[in-house]
Amino acid sequence: MHTNVNALFEALWQDYIEMTPSAAKVHQLLSKGETIINDHIALRTFNISKVNLDVLAAHFESIGYVACGDYKFEAKKLNAKHFEHPDSTQPKVFISELLVEEFSDELQTTIKGLIEQVDAAATTADNFLYSGRHWDLDAKTYESLLAESEYAAWVAALGYRANHFTVSINHLPNFDTIFEVNDALKEAGFVLNAVGGEVKGSPEVLLEQSSTMADKINVSFSDAVVEIPSCFYEFAIRYPKADGELYTGFVAASADKIFESTNVN
Repeated sequence: MHTNVNALFEALWQDYIEMTPSAAKVHQLLSKGETIINDHIALRTFNISKVNLDVLAAHFESIGYVACGDYKFEAKKLNAKHFEHPDSTQPKVFISELLVEEFSDELQTTIKGLIEQVDAAATTADNFLYSGRHWDLDAKTYESLLAESEYAAWVAALGYRANHFTVSINHLPNFDTIFEVNDALKEAGFVLNAVGGEVKGSPEVLLEQSSTMADKINVSFSDAVVEIPSCFYEFAIRYPKADGELYTGFVAASADKIFESTNVN
């Protein structure tokens, strides 16, 4: 397990920009030479004990993170939690897990077969959260997972790594609103996730979010190389609660739409 929060996020970021070629361009566009503050990252997994949400969370809890909120996504059959660090300048962490038992027997058998290939010792290694895929997978199996759950297919293909990083618009010196950020991105040719509107949430729920659609990258399966969606970049602006402190949680209805940034179409 990492002992240093900055080292962990730097390693996650390096893996993420390899998987997400557009991220460095977005970063450059919005930073205008200033430092970008990362609001949160998200990770995906399955609710199988060897690799479940708690296994991923342990890596963050060992460096001071604490669980702060629980979320359920009925339609996508997911549970999630978010974690915060005592140092509020450190990114929040959003971890979700697929409720494997709620899917077809075929999907359950496939996922259990993949997880059986994971060395239990690998799950506590320093690099687990950015170690990618720990199993053999062919393109046909990827396609059959995709037909049932985009989320299951994504984790099966890409394994363990940040699904997205998130620019904190509150800390961007050159932008005041999420609409200005979205306009700058679209002018530069980036495609935004328009599911449920380009902006998810509102000042009333204390959080507005938008995101690019995931990059497409070539992924090697055991029998073919296929171009599939990898990771995306999210943008968030938080509003103050009644006590004047910025809201630090997540809005399930908005997050539900953000998940669709990795949809194939």
